[in-house]
Amino acid sequence: MIGEDMAATSTASPSREPLRRDRANGYLGGVCAGLGRHLGVDTLVVRIAFVAAATAGIGVLLYLLAWVMIPAEDAPATKPRRLRHGRATIEVAVGVGLITLGILLTMRALGLWFSDVLVWPLTLAAGGGALLWRQSLWPMPVKAPALAAPPEEERLERARVLSRSGLGAALVIAAGLFFLYATDSLSAARDVVLAALVVAAVLGIIFAPWMVRLVRSLASEREERIRSQARAEMGAHLHDSVLQTLALVQKRADDPRAVAALARTQERELRAWLAGREGGHERLAAALEALAGEVERAHGVPVEVVVVGDRELDARGEALVGAVREAMVNAAKFGGGSTVDVYAEAGDGELQVYVRDRGPGFDPAALPGDRRGVRESIVGRMARHGGHAVIHSAPGAGTEVELTLPDEP
Repeated sequence: MIGEDMAATSTASPSREPLRRDRANGYLGGVCAGLGRHLGVDTLVVRIAFVAAATAGIGVLLYLLAWVMIPAEDAPATKPRRLRHGRATIEVAVGVGLITLGILLTMRALGLWFSDVLVWPLTLAAGGGALLWRQSLWPMPVKAPALAAPPEEERLERARVLSRSGLGAALVIAAGLFFLYATDSLSAARDVVLAALVVAAVLGIIFAPWMVRLVRSLASEREERIRSQARAEMGAHLHDSVLQTLALVQKRADDPRAVAALARTQERELRAWLAGREGGHERLAAALEALAGEVERAHGVPVEVVVVGDRELDARGEALVGAVREAMVNAAKFGGGSTVDVYAEAGDGELQVYVRDRGPGFDPAALPGDRRGVRESIVGRMARHGGHAVIHSAPGAGTEVELTLPDEP
């Protein structure tokens, strides 16, 4: 077991490619290609660094030392498709830059005045822009998990993309700086940039504490709202399931077999809910019919269901069904044994459900504060999911619960 864990750990942690000269992908000794593969950057960036060092007189010596000290290891004869794409991208950028340079020089030879102040910045900008556009327009392949590239290859490819994009941006920035330098505007631009940085720093120092406090306050408020909604949902579910079952157990205490059946059913439902696999029906009509059968079996009261239209249930629709269940249970318990009528309509833009009984009724304004079934499981649940519930009742006139859930909260 320990060996398997160590093997899994070593597999999960990415490691760099071994430092070897890649002669198959190199032009001379494969030093730059091997360093690029080892460091996870594009080979062209390494070559540009060696050329820059060579102009300072030390690049050639460094290359020779690396060629002597780094062992050679040929890469596979068939280059990966992504490597060919990376080289093609650079070739396109170089080609666009050279074409731009040729066009500008040709126009200047024909008498159209183009000084070096414009020629070289435009050439650099064309090459850098082509590199950036080539990277952005290349489609990213979507592969099945079984055909996906190894994590190490994916990491190297991301590093190559970033290095090529960085090189393109550097060329465009260099073009702008060269133009400003050639037109003697660099000092003025430097003053503007310096002033902007100073203003940004001052504003950052002033407003940073307030922004941090605001972000923390918003995060704390969001977490508290999530916790409050979670507590309300848990309370509503426990009221609809566990507390209702306990009430039925007390009512049928003289029937041990019925009590045992209720306990087993509630245990299965509670375990499924805690495990996040609470079962349900995918369509409104089937869910309401199942609820009607459940309430009839539990309370011995007939429930009539009429559904006009039908639709699949999402999370908000399931919340509506939960509120309907609580309304059915209340009608069966307090409706004086009358038939419970349920009418549901799946119209354009909203779901509407009416639950009615012909019992003694009550005054909704005088509803006690401990009646969580109405306040939390019906009214509160609908409000939390973008709907609303209205209780129509009066003493001696029965009760009707109207539930409305629009498609968009």
